[in-house]
Amino acid sequence: MKSEIIEFEKLRLIGLKITTSLSEDKTFNLWNSFMKRRGEIKNRINDSYYSIQKYPENLDMDSFTPITIFEKWAAVAVSNINEIPEGMEVVEIDAGKFAKFIHFGTASDFYRTSQYIYGTWLPSSGFELRNAHHFEIMDSNYKGPDDPDSQEDVFIPIKS
Repeated sequence: MKSEIIEFEKLRLIGLKITTSLSEDKTFNLWNSFMKRRGEIKNRINDSYYSIQKYPENLDMDSFTPITIFEKWAAVAVSNINEIPEGMEVVEIDAGKFAKFIHFGTASDFYRTSQYIYGTWLPSSGFELRNAHHFEIMDSNYKGPDDPDSQEDVFIPIKS
């Protein structure tokens, strides 16, 4: 799996969030709710969707377990936050350095991509995780969670 190191500009998004864990995974419910309301969001800057994770501060991925609680978002990028639909919130991805990967396949295969990123690539990369949002961008190459031809861009925050 190839990686690319990029500098990402600050990004403002509007969406819905939940608190969850891998064992209690509420991702389907989050996205189901969000997709029903996505048309309420004004000033979108693109047609992509963003799946965002905020892990506990100073979390060592070696200690990440299926019961680790984290924040998960379903969101879209916007040019301004002047109009926020009721019940939705703003989340900002801070500017900084990210490692970018491409996940190919179904959502149920995502664990393989994660294992590679955190178990193989990160320990040998010379980088450390930075305390910031992790996220995936689903653009026109994303064909749905069950489609083996689906692809999404995966970004993890890093520092030297």
